[in-house]
Amino acid sequence: MPRPAHRRTYETDAIRVHWDSARCIHTGICLRTLPQAFDVRRRPWVDIHAADADAVADAVSRCPTGALRYERLDGASGDEPDRPTLVVPIPDGPLMLRGDLDIRDADGEQISRENRVTLCRCGRSRNQPFCDGSHEKAGFRSQPSETAHERLEAESPAAFTPNRQVPDPEQLES
Repeated sequence: MPRPAHRRTYETDAIRVHWDSARCIHTGICLRTLPQAFDVRRRPWVDIHAADADAVADAVSRCPTGALRYERLDGASGDEPDRPTLVVPIPDGPLMLRGDLDIRDADGEQISRENRVTLCRCGRSRNQPFCDGSHEKAGFRSQPSETAHERLEAESPAAFTPNRQVPDPEQLES
């Protein structure tokens, strides 16, 4: 049984930081970027009073999963999506996406609106479609993709068996 997610909010007059344990895959980027504000040996592990709001915002914006997010309360620019949207397969891990992301389920219902996420590639996450780090325990290894010979030789889409599980993009638009 998965453990319940912990969500915490940390706030100063200048910035509000949200943390969602269900989305954290322990990359440690926040710890390395701003150790005075993010330290797992301390409770609470986040102390946003330990650095200025710009430094905290910079560290939070490096979180690849969106487990850490921020809002500026002092009128400074907020957490803006990257443009263009970027999709990067992490070797032996999840897909990392950065940009203006509208995450939907198979029925086209919005799950969340994000600037940064990591999506599961191993199929074992208990927090689908998001990565929860299960690939580590499962020993997931990514493979280089190979285009099937039939696809390379195809003269039209009719050469393939249709995948009826993929929704029509027009049905997903709001």
